[in-house]
Amino acid sequence: MAKGENQKLKMLYLAQILSRETDDSHGLTQEELIDRLKEQQVVVERKTLYTDLQALKDYGYDIISERRERNVYYHLGDRDFQLPELKLLVDSVQSAKFISVNKSRDLIKKLEGLVSKYDATHLHRQVLISGRVKSMNESIYYTVDQLHEAIGSNRQVRFQYFNWNVKKEPELRHDGAWYQVSPWNLLWDDEYYYLVGYDSADEKIKHYRVDKMLKLSVTEERREGREAFQDFDTAKYSKSIFGMFGGEERTVTIEGENNMVGTILDRFGRDITVSPLGEDRFTAQVTVVPSRHFLGWIFALGAGVRITAPEDVVQQMREEAERLTKQYQTQ
Repeated sequence: MAKGENQKLKMLYLAQILSRETDDSHGLTQEELIDRLKEQQVVVERKTLYTDLQALKDYGYDIISERRERNVYYHLGDRDFQLPELKLLVDSVQSAKFISVNKSRDLIKKLEGLVSKYDATHLHRQVLISGRVKSMNESIYYTVDQLHEAIGSNRQVRFQYFNWNVKKEPELRHDGAWYQVSPWNLLWDDEYYYLVGYDSADEKIKHYRVDKMLKLSVTEERREGREAFQDFDTAKYSKSIFGMFGGEERTVTIEGENNMVGTILDRFGRDITVSPLGEDRFTAQVTVVPSRHFLGWIFALGAGVRITAPEDVVQQMREEAERLTKQYQTQ
């Protein structure tokens, strides 16, 4: 029998066909496998195909044969990722605000290649039902990679930083001044990626939204701030900053109805102090930066939750309530 033009690629094509066209619900007979290989300019006999399938099994492919009536069907069983695992990854990619729409599509397309074409449709349907706000910064995917490179090579980074203006255009902060910091951690909080680094000029730890960084480059200068990060607790930092609004950390007492305790634990974790207050209420001590972002979050919880201490934070809440009342008074 004459050999096909791609005969040397036979095993690669065979593995690809099994991966893309078979799963636990879909199999291919030997005749169908031979036909698929022929489409790829590969010629193979039945006896040789059986030997090739066994070779793939010996290598580690979970090739399963199943007799149905007069035919034997072959399909790929266990894979590196099972469908439920990939659904979780797809959902994470789709919901992550820091990944742009186009990059999300690219990543999900690659994830689809890890399952059969039939299972890939289930991943595609998950994409269609998700309509979440995404980043408009296409370069973030590569920015994150550069930041990991800088951290791994113990180098500083240089970049420009921007905010969005009312025209939905990026507007450089500080008239386009360059920022140079020592990167130490990447933090994913509130569906955004943040760089946590050391600013040598101000001698303090600072954080930056990665999707707002432009023209990032890794410098030749060694990182600074090792002592500042020696006992750095990423989880504690994330909770204390609470939504990435800067300020001084405070221990705040929150009082609420018992049905709201789950909301407090979801936000601050189970290691906070929670005490019963009578039969229907509780108090909790949380460490936060009492910014407007935090106060607004308390407002959003409704009448069932309020701040009771310290007094200056309670006064902040009163002033914020007064400010909002004036803001929405009829002119």
